[in-house]
Amino acid sequence: MTTEPVDADTAQERLRRWRLVLGGDPADGTRHVLAGQDAAMDGALTALYGKRDTPRAGRDRSAGLGASAPAVARWLGDIRTYFPSSVVQIMQRDAIDRLGLATLLLEPEMLEAVEADVHLVGTLLSLNRAMPETTKETARAVVRKVVEDLEKRLATRTRATLTGALDRSARISRPRHHDIDWNRTIAANLKHYLPEYRTIVPERLVGYGRASRSVKKEVVLCVDQSGSMAASVVYASVFGAVLASMRSIDTRLVVFDTAVVDLTDQLDDPVDVLFGTQLGGGTDINRALAYCQSQITRPTETVVVLISDLYEGGIRDEMLKRVAVMKAAGVQFVTLLALSDEGAPAYDREHAAALAALDAPAFACTPDLFPEVMAAAIEKRPLPVPDAG
Repeated sequence: MTTEPVDADTAQERLRRWRLVLGGDPADGTRHVLAGQDAAMDGALTALYGKRDTPRAGRDRSAGLGASAPAVARWLGDIRTYFPSSVVQIMQRDAIDRLGLATLLLEPEMLEAVEADVHLVGTLLSLNRAMPETTKETARAVVRKVVEDLEKRLATRTRATLTGALDRSARISRPRHHDIDWNRTIAANLKHYLPEYRTIVPERLVGYGRASRSVKKEVVLCVDQSGSMAASVVYASVFGAVLASMRSIDTRLVVFDTAVVDLTDQLDDPVDVLFGTQLGGGTDINRALAYCQSQITRPTETVVVLISDLYEGGIRDEMLKRVAVMKAAGVQFVTLLALSDEGAPAYDREHAAALAALDAPAFACTPDLFPEVMAAAIEKRPLPVPDAG
């Protein structure tokens, strides 16, 4: 076996990287000394990931961040200098989890220093009731920035995808002349082209549907606001606002723990929706679905989206019966175990299997996939369930 020779610069770069990864403990074996910006990066990493109980000679890798707001603010500034935004967000999340910094986010100067993302919004919402008045306006500004960024990323594609689905679901097969969609009629009849006459015989007419200007679909978003669902609550609020902005969809947003809160009248501002939630607490899916069921007026034109990890604290059998009744009435029922980019969620597998047996498969959904899921539900075709593998 032969190996390619490594020049001195490449070897030094490898040692540098390994030294930053391993942390400089005596056992790391690199013997590489960091200087300048590398030393500063190492200090920022040490404060978060170092062993806080084991001092060592030279730089103390066990310093941590302590409970000092100025020290944390400086650290937040440092990591934004040395690392890309995606890494900064991960480090902030780890700092909140590892070092108990959530309470420091109640201070306005801390909020102004952080890199705002979905996970930070979830943390702020969980602290909402403990937040002093001096911090609330800053917190709302942080949340609004994240929400506006999400809307820019998700709204256009969502509206385009669902407008197409609504159009297809409204088409009629025997339209009057002025209701014919000629572009789609031609496309549907290309196989009937007569070359000798250089024309197409439209054996099947595709129409726009005369009811296209009225509300044709009702969507109910039923969102679990237990602590584990924080990111899903953020995305559901943004999507709820986008759906509510579409005249052809009548959208309702319901959040629940052991109680049920209807936030539909706040959908014009997803920030108000988010601050109307209360992350944490128990879960009563059956009670939430009972309320949603009571709001349905046109079952065959309604899509109910339950977003929950399915850890039910209410009456399991009643919950399943309720889903079965809604489906029998013609409701399109969608169960999302999570609506986020966080990967495979923890969930109640027994409840998920029971819903699948009712032809209501439960699956995790990314924000990018959500428009396709909703389009399929609106058109009453099979949902694009991601491959579990």
